[in-house]
Amino acid sequence: MEPETVYSSAMTPNPASALDVLAFILTPAAAFAPTGDDEELAAVAELLGSAKEEAVRRWQDLRAEPRIN
Repeated sequence: MEPETVYSSAMTPNPASALDVLAFILTPAAAFAPTGDDEELAAVAELLGSAKEEAVRRWQDLRAEPRIN
């Protein structure tokens, strides 16, 4: 059995961009669940939860790194 592609996009968010991170964390799970059935929405929400937390963590880590000129 081959894995199913849940979502595909050419957009590559910049983890250092507050706008990219904010857009990702504010995107509802329904945007990543094309059929919209309850089971799919629950699975996508579970996957996105940790991904959104990681996106915020990475953004905060990048902002905390000292700037080298």
